[in-house]
Amino acid sequence: MHPHSPSVDLADDIAATAGPSEASGSCDAADPAPVPAMTAPTGPVNAVSGLPRLRAGELQAQVLGVLASDSGKAFGVAQIAQQLHGRSTGAIGLACDKLVTLGQATRDNAQFTVTAAGISHHRAHPGPAPVPPVAAPTPRTPSPATPTPAAPPASAGSAATPVPACPAPTSGPVRRPNGQLYHPRRLAKRTDVDVLRQLRTEDVAVLLYGPPGTGKTSLIEAAFGDDLFTVPGDGDTTVGDIIGDYVPTESGGYEFVPGPLPRAMTSGGVLFIDDATLISPKVLAVVYPAMDGRRQIIIKAAGGQMITAKRGFYMVAGHNPGVHGAVLTEALASRFCAQIKVSTDYDLAAALGVDAHMVRAARNLSTRYDSGDIGWAPQLRELLAFKKLTDVLGVETAISNLVGIAPPEDRDAVIKAIKQTFGIATPAPLALGTQV
Repeated sequence: MHPHSPSVDLADDIAATAGPSEASGSCDAADPAPVPAMTAPTGPVNAVSGLPRLRAGELQAQVLGVLASDSGKAFGVAQIAQQLHGRSTGAIGLACDKLVTLGQATRDNAQFTVTAAGISHHRAHPGPAPVPPVAAPTPRTPSPATPTPAAPPASAGSAATPVPACPAPTSGPVRRPNGQLYHPRRLAKRTDVDVLRQLRTEDVAVLLYGPPGTGKTSLIEAAFGDDLFTVPGDGDTTVGDIIGDYVPTESGGYEFVPGPLPRAMTSGGVLFIDDATLISPKVLAVVYPAMDGRRQIIIKAAGGQMITAKRGFYMVAGHNPGVHGAVLTEALASRFCAQIKVSTDYDLAAALGVDAHMVRAARNLSTRYDSGDIGWAPQLRELLAFKKLTDVLGVETAISNLVGIAPPEDRDAVIKAIKQTFGIATPAPLALGTQV
């Protein structure tokens, strides 16, 4: 286990430890020849940390260079990280372990010392020299189609500092990362997209709740665009799905790959936990330290790596009440100051071209759903699917398909509402017929 300090660029540094296997060689004593100078790094600069991005194996070469700079000294991981200007201590620990495996370093009580073979290898392959971070890394420029808050440069002690003010008020549809358009809705006398961005600026965590298919995910994608890191929640979600886990490498070893939470924290991004209440409370508890005043997590699987959230880090979650297995615990609810109900905008459905009769039937069913008479009603997702199927196969087929989608216990209510609004005979679920 390695003592760790906050990471600056965990994803880049872990990737930079993975290089081709090297023969360790064998020497009885260190060569007294001088250690060669390391070359300047040539990779692009990380916009968050200001450090150059390293290629595979280059961080390992830098670690070896630190050890070789004083062959008689034992270094701890934190000491190496300091000389490498804040590189991830988790990745440095992995690099040290690999050097030990290759015979290029020895380990004694979490202290590492270069071997003669390590010095020899460093002379032949000095690698890129460590350089300090750029003073003011350039923040990512948001796309005009999907305006998002710009991430400010990371700086010491800035973890709890609010992000800059939101961009200009949204007018018209917003393009989501998948290319589809989101049509903003009213919320607190503004558009929902602008409200969510303002809540992020003020670090007010948001829980969106409502039936599946009402547009919760679409709203979050429209509001935060490429800043978004998503955890798709279900009963099988594990801590590794959130924090990260070790994965096999081509060389036959393993490397730790950070999950959505540490990646969002180190980049100052937005973590969206979809269907959060389907995740086991014991698993979900792993995110609580990141939401509390600490804004830190410790990754035990990466040797105790500590991650501190950068400016702009924000968390939002989705909850589907009434879905089997969804449990909104007090511990989870108390961490979301803003809890916003999301229901279907039937006027929007009509404006998008959904058959007026179907919109009327859906409204009627929604009223009964809200009163608790039935457990399902068509939401925006089902209505847009109805329109697509109508355009392709006709309204009768679209009706039969919707009837088949309805849960068996609510199907009679759906059929009744459709018969009343369309004035048709009893529709049956869409199914194959006899041979033609």
